Amino acid sequence: MRRYLYIKTFGCQMNVHDSEKMRALMENVGYGETADVKTADLVILNTCSIREKAAQKVYSQLGRLRALKRRKPGLIVGVGGCLAQQWGEKFVEKMPFVDFVVGTHNIHRLPGIVESVENTGIPVVETAFHQTVESLNLVAMPCNGRISAYITIMQGCDNFCSYCVVPHLRGKEESRAFEDVLEEVKILSGRGIKEVMLLGQNVNSYGNTTQGGCDFADLLYAIGRIPAIERIRFTTSHPKDIQDKLVACFSEVDSLCEHIHLPVQSGSNRILQMMNRCYTIDEYCTIVDKLRKACPDISITSDIIVGYPGETDKDFHETITMMEKIRFDSVFSFKYSDREGTAAYGLKGKVPESVKGKRLRTLQSLQDEHTLEKNTSMTGRTEEVIVEGISKNSGDDVYGRTRTNKIVNFRGDQGLIGKTVSVKITEAYLHSLRGILLSHREVTEC
Repeated sequence: MRRYLYIKTFGCQMNVHDSEKMRALMENVGYGETADVKTADLVILNTCSIREKAAQKVYSQLGRLRALKRRKPGLIVGVGGCLAQQWGEKFVEKMPFVDFVVGTHNIHRLPGIVESVENTGIPVVETAFHQTVESLNLVAMPCNGRISAYITIMQGCDNFCSYCVVPHLRGKEESRAFEDVLEEVKILSGRGIKEVMLLGQNVNSYGNTTQGGCDFADLLYAIGRIPAIERIRFTTSHPKDIQDKLVACFSEVDSLCEHIHLPVQSGSNRILQMMNRCYTIDEYCTIVDKLRKACPDISITSDIIVGYPGETDKDFHETITMMEKIRFDSVFSFKYSDREGTAAYGLKGKVPESVKGKRLRTLQSLQDEHTLEKNTSMTGRTEEVIVEGISKNSGDDVYGRTRTNKIVNFRGDQGLIGKTVSVKITEAYLHSLRGILLSHREVTEC
């Protein structure tokens, strides 16, 4: 009898790709995928614990699964990802209906874990760290016929930023072998993939744990020589590891998209030092200047935390001043939340929630102005867009992304999905652009 898997993914793109790997592993042992949790025989929550809000969403989802399992006793419920790594046995102790917990180093063991639960009914918890993460080299095709694919090139982090729990939950940095990454890119390109997104907690430290002396820039140059790959993207970068060789890639690798996500976290040097970020704002601004010199059209996005313990009005004002100077294309901004196990967890001088909320609203309002300004500057330009699907707002429209990672909606039909087209930008909004498809002579077939 056919069995069905439902995966709910929380958090970052790396988690999305880990879910793709879980899906591929379970497909190999006879599980199909369902989009309806009520029809599932196996449910996996692939979790994130970077921020408290993400963790709360997981707890809410588990509450709903408890009720579902009462009605369907044979349902197997599992938890994976960073929260699974963090809580481990606690999930089973506090929520006895959870059948298994699989940590970040144990994805490759998923089929065996599920089989054990099916045969014995005994909960399984696997959260041990291993010398190498076996799932790193698992090739998993993206779902829904996408023409863009994720490729994990490294996992883990050695930076230990004071607010971040990732090094404790993903382990030490481990880079994949250069040849293995290239082989995966070639496999995916042979299956119609046109765009790859290279993933890692700190992609520009790629190569630190491998032999052969190849670094991240070398990898970009090598992928850039694979003809079928039209676009290369990557996330996330740490400013302290941005070298001139990597900056040069933005002017020398044709398929490297004109976009970089470069988390700054704060505009205050005092707070950056407390965060253990290992750069100053002047150094960060120098990197931005180099990137814009090498690639004048580059889109620069960032992350900013407000309300870090001890952050004063002066510190926050310095963040606003930094934003006014750099003028990011967009920013993911968050209120600081305590994460157990981090260096910041025990710090004094916690900022009241009301102050954090006010600062976040001020910051986001300013960034909205900058984002709309950046988007408006694109009106009248012709942009290369890879069509990704039917627009959410209108069945008569399709959407895709520019090379600078901005969403564009325009009139078109399903036949354009997967094609690279030229679009003239006619209108700009806060979260997207609108355009007109140019003549079909300018459409390049997949």
